[in-house]
Amino acid sequence: MKEYRTKKRLKKGYRKTPNSNPYENYPRPRKNNSPFGKILALMILIFLGTLLGIVLLSTNRENIDKVLGQNTFLTKILDKISLGNGSKKSEFSFPFGPKRRNILLLGVDSNGADADLWVGTRTDTIILLNIDPRTKTVNALTIPRDSKVYLPNNMGTQKINAAHAIGGIKMTVKTIEDTLGVNIDRYIMLHDEGVRAIVDALGGVDIYVEKDMHYNDYSGKLHINLKQGQQKLTKDNVVEYLRFRHDALGDIGRTRRQQWFLRGLLSDLKKPETIVKIPGLISVANKYIKTDMSPYEMTQYATLARGFDMDNIEIAMLPGGPNQSGSISYWILDPDKTQQVVDRLIYRQRPNDGKESYSASIMSSPSRKQDAKELKTALESAGINVKCTGTVNSTHSQFIAHSKYVTVDYYALLKKQIPQVKSKQFVYEPSNYMCASTDFTIVLAGENQ
Repeated sequence: MKEYRTKKRLKKGYRKTPNSNPYENYPRPRKNNSPFGKILALMILIFLGTLLGIVLLSTNRENIDKVLGQNTFLTKILDKISLGNGSKKSEFSFPFGPKRRNILLLGVDSNGADADLWVGTRTDTIILLNIDPRTKTVNALTIPRDSKVYLPNNMGTQKINAAHAIGGIKMTVKTIEDTLGVNIDRYIMLHDEGVRAIVDALGGVDIYVEKDMHYNDYSGKLHINLKQGQQKLTKDNVVEYLRFRHDALGDIGRTRRQQWFLRGLLSDLKKPETIVKIPGLISVANKYIKTDMSPYEMTQYATLARGFDMDNIEIAMLPGGPNQSGSISYWILDPDKTQQVVDRLIYRQRPNDGKESYSASIMSSPSRKQDAKELKTALESAGINVKCTGTVNSTHSQFIAHSKYVTVDYYALLKKQIPQVKSKQFVYEPSNYMCASTDFTIVLAGENQ
């Protein structure tokens, strides 16, 4: 029933009808104010970063009392979610029972300096998280902001990021539920100005800039001038890094950069000196977050997040392709492949049995040719058919699953057999073959990122 509903809704959204887009000319926000990457990074930072950092850093009671004072409101809250005095371990207590839950993360843009933060704004970042307390795992499904969908209440077809500007959070939730055939349990919204504030509160974020980035847009007041290499991004140039899309990859490259930014943020949050910055992080969260989650729920999920393994967070983007309708560009979702991704990441459907044999591709940067040869030998020794190898200019390593049989569990077993495949971000892309039609692709980055 869910599958039929999803495909029907997707196809209905793409049907060309007279006057099917009555809200195309609604007031638009300022240009270049809300890049896809920076909102996504901030949202996941707040939900799985700031709270995770607080939990990780609140294990030392002496430091907490020194920084925040004894028996203050903040120290009492941190004491509840931390290890306390070390005598007992905090547990995730399943406030809603041990069932999976879908949490919608939204990044909203600015509609003017004096405007209400949450009224008439678009959602330029849309991520549906599926969290499983039983297995302590999380899947992240990215919904492209230009996805063409059918809005509820006979509002016609429109880009999905317009739903919030037209009908607020209720229309946004309803649109996604109807389009994907899912239920959304909670939502968290982040305003785009928060990314500057959070980076400022942290005193910068360490990240490897994968290429020289130069671009000037005088009308949009955007000036990008970054050099390749390891850098500490500040509240000013982090926006430059996350906004850059003027290369062959366009928005795809910008989407990937938010993933590397997230890893840098999480690494900085785990540093002991970050504990003195907790009050600033909480202040940013209070101003730039809107959610229907209670503080208790957030605390419980923060405790759960402590057990997350970044390499086992499965990430996917809704499959489709670009389409131009006059001056308007859309991302047209593929109904069959979208259903496949939703079934895997949200409903957690898995094949009953594995395959008898698997095939792989290896893509490596020029400086990792020897590593690629050694990996090829190791994979073939494990009975995996390496169909092809190729060169890619990448500074971040990935494990990309193409087949439904290549699950996180399979990846975990492979890491035990072949240590070279460890510490790589797990991505599910059912049709984006980089080298050949294989079950999975391993990307070896040039800087061992």
